[in-house]
Amino acid sequence: MSATTVAPVAVKKNYLTALNEALAEEMARNPLMLCQGEDIGKLGGAFGVTEGLQATYGDHRVVDMPISEAAIIGSAVGMALNGMTVMAEMQFIDFISCGFDQIVNMMATYHYRTAGEVHIPVVVRGPAGAYGGGALYHSQMNEAWFCNSPGLKVVCPSTPYDAKGMLKAALRDGNPVIFYEIKELYRKREIEEELPTEDYIVPLGKAAIRREGKDITLVSYGQNVYHCLDAAAELENVGVSAEVIDLRSLVPLDEETVFNSIAKTSRVIVVNEAPMTCGFAGELVARISTKAFHLLDAPPSRVTRMDTPVPWVKPLELHVLPTVDKIVAEAMRIVKF
Repeated sequence: MSATTVAPVAVKKNYLTALNEALAEEMARNPLMLCQGEDIGKLGGAFGVTEGLQATYGDHRVVDMPISEAAIIGSAVGMALNGMTVMAEMQFIDFISCGFDQIVNMMATYHYRTAGEVHIPVVVRGPAGAYGGGALYHSQMNEAWFCNSPGLKVVCPSTPYDAKGMLKAALRDGNPVIFYEIKELYRKREIEEELPTEDYIVPLGKAAIRREGKDITLVSYGQNVYHCLDAAAELENVGVSAEVIDLRSLVPLDEETVFNSIAKTSRVIVVNEAPMTCGFAGELVARISTKAFHLLDAPPSRVTRMDTPVPWVKPLELHVLPTVDKIVAEAMRIVKF
């Protein structure tokens, strides 16, 4: 009797595991890569993204650093200048402001001020976003700061597949990348998915259409993509067909996918959880107004966080942040315009 061959069981993986795999695989691929940050070694990071890396690669490649974001980023720039590829973790992306000078005045400018001779392969990554009761010091989305700093790439994946593929792409890019991870997605079971066993990357600068529609375009990134998808499902119940675009990458920005969608729907709402004033949603609305005005049948709109810190109390937190109900209400207003 011949032995029965048992097919391997496909395992779905979460957003956090995808990031951990990306780091482990890139460290194996690139012996000149190292990781550094607060508690990323023995502890494996505050959320576990770097778990197991120090045991595998040693404390000379996975380095526990002092509580100084300026030192973490500044030394990463120095090592990059000497041929290393560096992943610098911010324990929470809120604290990236403590290393702001090193990012915008050093890391972002080296390639330009050396006439293209010097590359800075540094990825600064960390958990970001609200909706989890983290209050004002652990809920920020401050991506617009860095979109405003030429020389930096800025990305924010929303799926495990993209989280792994984009982190690998960022570590191979050769340019400094600010990598926003949504902490509320780290272990979210509803978004788990099977990941390819072979090596892959997701190119930076290309948006994804998460749902096709014909009446209105909803553009977002990170956690708000799922709010847009839920809103699109509710809108479908009242006969409104919404297309949902996940930007994935803010710098570089895939304008083409956004404008092609608007050409089909003639209406658009941009959704993000950063404050309204000077947030990235406003930048995208401005570009749409300038370059795609002729495609519109209604003014472009946005649903964002209010211009306030994120409160701790859950009802107040949801009051200031984008929600499914707010997106649906704004979509109905725009459709009826």
